[in-house]
Amino acid sequence: MSVSVPRLVIAAPSSGSGKTTVATGLMAAFAARGLAVSPHKVGPDYIDPGYHALATGRVGRNLDAYLCGPELVGPLFLHGARGCDIAVVEGVMGLYDGAAGEGELASTAHVAKLLRAPVVLVVDASSQSRSVAALVHGFASWDPEVRVGGVILNKVASDRHEELLREALEQAGVPVLGVLRRAPQVDTPSRHLGLVPVAERHAAAVEAVAAMASQVAAGCDLDALAGLARSAGALSCAAWDVAGVVSSPTHHPTRSDKKQDPQDVVAGAAPVVAVAGGEAFTFSYAENTELLTAAGAQVVPFDPLRDEELPDGTAGLVIGGGFPEVYAAELSANEPLRKAVAELASSGAPVAAECAGLLYLCRELDGLPMCGVLDAGARMTERLTLGYRDAVAVGDSVLAAAGTRMRGHEFHRTVVEPGSGTEPAWGVRGPRPRVEGFVQRGVHASYLHTHWASEPGVARRFVERCRTS
Repeated sequence: MSVSVPRLVIAAPSSGSGKTTVATGLMAAFAARGLAVSPHKVGPDYIDPGYHALATGRVGRNLDAYLCGPELVGPLFLHGARGCDIAVVEGVMGLYDGAAGEGELASTAHVAKLLRAPVVLVVDASSQSRSVAALVHGFASWDPEVRVGGVILNKVASDRHEELLREALEQAGVPVLGVLRRAPQVDTPSRHLGLVPVAERHAAAVEAVAAMASQVAAGCDLDALAGLARSAGALSCAAWDVAGVVSSPTHHPTRSDKKQDPQDVVAGAAPVVAVAGGEAFTFSYAENTELLTAAGAQVVPFDPLRDEELPDGTAGLVIGGGFPEVYAAELSANEPLRKAVAELASSGAPVAAECAGLLYLCRELDGLPMCGVLDAGARMTERLTLGYRDAVAVGDSVLAAAGTRMRGHEFHRTVVEPGSGTEPAWGVRGPRPRVEGFVQRGVHASYLHTHWASEPGVARRFVERCRTS
């Protein structure tokens, strides 16, 4: 079986070169031509996919060879690209930058090779002319398995500057597929963890995406880029099947699920699983929610900034990542919901919280009362904690049996100072082994962001606990 979806990977020599502007603008420009565009992002980033979704009208999806394993990159890509005419994949960091100490693993180049996709290199040309040829030649020749099919020059100052750059790249033999002039009006605001999410600035984000699309359509050869996308090699894998992986007891099971009858997974009434959203909780992988639904849950979103009650019949709660520190005062002021969350947790109902969700469950955040589910205080710091983590479940929880191995990603500027009454969630492996997170009755709270496609038994186990708790 082979599947061919026209696709491009948008990469760069380094962060800050303009990948997000070009990738998002290209997605929107193709969509404006009437094409169904599948948006993807390499790595664990949650924010860029929000802009991709605005550009295409489809869910932005991540492709992470560390969190999910290289073997799932192709299937997850095809799952997201079903029914699409073309796919655009935005890279992460520099083209060859991957997981620290892991070689090419999870780099843009690695994902491009797994997808058999041509790469378009976005180069910030603002401080160079002829040197651009040496830079592009180096990136194009570093790994012969990575096919750099063209260059888009960003932040070009003038016609004369463009002329010099084109002359240099003609000697390098790499076609110029676009030239973008300096355009600060398409910049998007950032803060301590990157771009401000779409949910926090929707109207302004719509305008920014429209400006990106206009700039890319005016400065790039869309026909040539579409032709390059059609040159991508066929993939021999099948699309990820969410229903199949949830019902299969042999597909990445957690230990306690190995003997479970697949029919038991979907038997009985669908328990309501409330999933936090809104401006304060914007970090989630689409596949996690899809897995909960496939496992038999009725997933109901709610907004902790505005809703004073949990959804009717809530049997389980999922609180993902985001920026609770930005909205700490508003979250604290919503005392009815904080009490409802505490009561649900005290009943023993399953609660899964990641990073921002962990902070929300604490006793306080920067001195402001939170839900008080965990006897722990949280506060902002100047120090950024960032990186992939290889983790093993320390004990049994609503998410995993003891010994279950998962990979996660940590990204925050806060610390949590624990009190008593909890057990750790994960043992983090590596040069500095440590324990991390909290398990308390039905609560599993941790700083680690995890992609459940790598371990579908997590969703199956959580939904089963929602039925029986």
